[in-house]
Amino acid sequence: MSSAENAIKFQARDLDFFYGAVRALRKVNIDCYDRKVTAIIGPSGCGKSTFIRTLNRMNEVIPGTRIEGQILLDGRDINAAEIDVVELRRKVGMVFQKPNPFPKSIYDNIAYGLRINGMRDKRKLEQTVEKSLRGAALWDEVKDRLDENAFALSGGQQQRLCIARALAVEPEVILFDEPCSAIDPIATAKVEDLIEHLKTDYTVVIVTHNMQQAARVSDYTAFMMLGELVEFGETDGIFTTPANKLTEDYITGRFG
Repeated sequence: MSSAENAIKFQARDLDFFYGAVRALRKVNIDCYDRKVTAIIGPSGCGKSTFIRTLNRMNEVIPGTRIEGQILLDGRDINAAEIDVVELRRKVGMVFQKPNPFPKSIYDNIAYGLRINGMRDKRKLEQTVEKSLRGAALWDEVKDRLDENAFALSGGQQQRLCIARALAVEPEVILFDEPCSAIDPIATAKVEDLIEHLKTDYTVVIVTHNMQQAARVSDYTAFMMLGELVEFGETDGIFTTPANKLTEDYITGRFG
């Protein structure tokens, strides 16, 4: 593997995170590689979602939280005073557990973020909406329904619409926080196929409680327990020859 293929996009260094006095993450050190899929697995309450939300500073909206250590994006500390949070969240898009389309048309769900970022050219808007929906493997299903309310879509289609919305502003990283937990198996398969395609152009980090999903879609896997990173490595190795007994016990279903 060339060094370009193995370039590091995100680095967490001695990362601690606190909700008030409660320490939710403890000295987490992890590298997320460019244009690869990194899966974060572990039992409920182990810090998976807290960790992924530190990558775009989403935890900041919760009062009383604080962070220690560093998170570097392309070598820059994302918590530094000069970092523009709005620009950070444009670069680092997020897709949540439950589909959360805006109460607008399918078209306006995609165009909304573009307009906020200053795009006014109607032709360019149309082109970007189509490109984003194609990128989310949704265009063929909705191209004749763009004026319909997004809530008319199925749950799986709504989730792909949210992915298209994230793609529209041309991020570099896409974070998925349990993206398939609220959709059916057929829709889940479509989202998994999509993640496989997305890593051609984007760095992907996915939190999942589904170990089979982690094994199917990711290149690297991190196993977390009680706010600590227990083990991290290439997915094949983590699932076939884990180095840590805790990892083995979790993967084989002895707890969790």
